Amino acid sequence: MPADKAPSALVASGITLERMRRRVHLTRLAAWTAIAAGPTALCIAITSGPTTVQAAVAQAAPTRPVAQRSDPAGFAQLFVGAWLHSSADDASSAQARLAQSMAPDVELPDRGERAQPGPESVTAVRSAPRSGDVWSVTVAAQYADGRLLTFAVPVVAGRAGGSFTVTGAPGVVAGPVQAKAPQSPYQVPVPEGRLSSSVGEFLSAYLAGAGEVDRYLAPGVALSAVSPAPFEGVRVQQVRAIEEAASAGKAVDGAAVHVLVQVEARDGDGRWPLAYELALTARSGRWEVTGLDSGTPLLDGGRS
Repeated sequence: MPADKAPSALVASGITLERMRRRVHLTRLAAWTAIAAGPTALCIAITSGPTTVQAAVAQAAPTRPVAQRSDPAGFAQLFVGAWLHSSADDASSAQARLAQSMAPDVELPDRGERAQPGPESVTAVRSAPRSGDVWSVTVAAQYADGRLLTFAVPVVAGRAGGSFTVTGAPGVVAGPVQAKAPQSPYQVPVPEGRLSSSVGEFLSAYLAGAGEVDRYLAPGVALSAVSPAPFEGVRVQQVRAIEEAASAGKAVDGAAVHVLVQVEARDGDGRWPLAYELALTARSGRWEVTGLDSGTPLLDGGRS
């Protein structure tokens, strides 16, 4: 070997040796990781090349769950309730002390002699994250005389998610506007017949204890009646369906329908208009309940 090429050869040999050492180190690291992960992972690590070994090590490494931002809606609701029930003239009251502890830099209301009582209920209706850890929470306060005031409250959430502070006085804002309701998918009228009778008898058992609920359920469906029964009787007012098959009145085996049932429930205090969504399937000439829901419109035309 020529003398002028010896240094280059030595450098190249050193680089190759270092690469071999790294491969051996990675292989050993993957093997120990695979041993900890189980026999299957060990076999994969032994038969894999350096690239696969590095991927195995990265896949075996534990991952930390990403911390989610804590929603301060409940905190803001408590603050507004305490703040609206407190007064600067009585800063030592329990409500005033609570409001001041949650918002040290916010002044208490200065009530006049003819001030009305505080709200009957306070509810957080919306929370929106702003920049960083700052949130804006919308809180609605309902009064006995029917008034409804809506407040926007600025809140800072601690990074650990266990601490909050109201950073400014609430501001009265316009309340949420009425949303446009989508068209109901229940457009098929269901006449009096087996289907309407079945849903009426089922809801009478479910709400008024008129018989056993199980006799109206499809095999494999488990559903408990409301207990104790809150109503004395139930009367069906209207039944509408999604599927045209529900209007035929016949229980053809295997047919499945979704219906919206409007009922009038009666108790000692009066009559209550209620609505239920039911899924039913025909079997042996009768309709059997396969699912029950309430308050959730089926916008996709069906339910899984």
